Amino acid sequence: MTSATTAPGAFTAARTTDRLEALLAGLREDVERGLPPDLTAHLVGERLAPHLGAPDLLTDEQQQSDPTQYRQHLLHAEHDGSFSVVALVWLPGQGTSVHDHVSWCTTGVHQGQERERRYRLLPAADGAARLVATTDVLDKQGEVCGFAPPGDIHRVWNAGPSTAISLHVYGADISRLGSSVRRVYQLPADC
Repeated sequence: MTSATTAPGAFTAARTTDRLEALLAGLREDVERGLPPDLTAHLVGERLAPHLGAPDLLTDEQQQSDPTQYRQHLLHAEHDGSFSVVALVWLPGQGTSVHDHVSWCTTGVHQGQERERRYRLLPAADGAARLVATTDVLDKQGEVCGFAPPGDIHRVWNAGPSTAISLHVYGADISRLGSSVRRVYQLPADC
């Protein structure tokens, strides 16, 4: 097992809790079923939800923020590369760019709240694709969502007054890839 703590993209070692170990065992069962990505993301969400908000899920170190950007703590990367678990810690106002992902993903809010704006690409008159905002979501503690490419373009940020922490389970080895982001999108003026 690999554990890590850092800003987005780099990883260093950290310890895990008994609750996290129990969650990982369940996630391993769900992922090993070999179901399509969207169904796997759904099952992982059901497995993740009961652990969200539990005070014994993360260590103090895994809840530490960074004053300059959201902070990524790699909690686990499965030895065969089939999934990774990451805790993201967001101070008020911190967020991501508009992006999509290298694999299926399930997220759950452990503490606080997160805002998410979802997008899709539509064909434009000139033949190029145009990014269009489709949905705004407020995710509160205990809520989960899952998605799989294509259709996984979004931006996430902490619009609340306090620190937010979310857990992200990816169907890829984030310790090897360094990020779950496949592509970053530039927003048009009207998004």
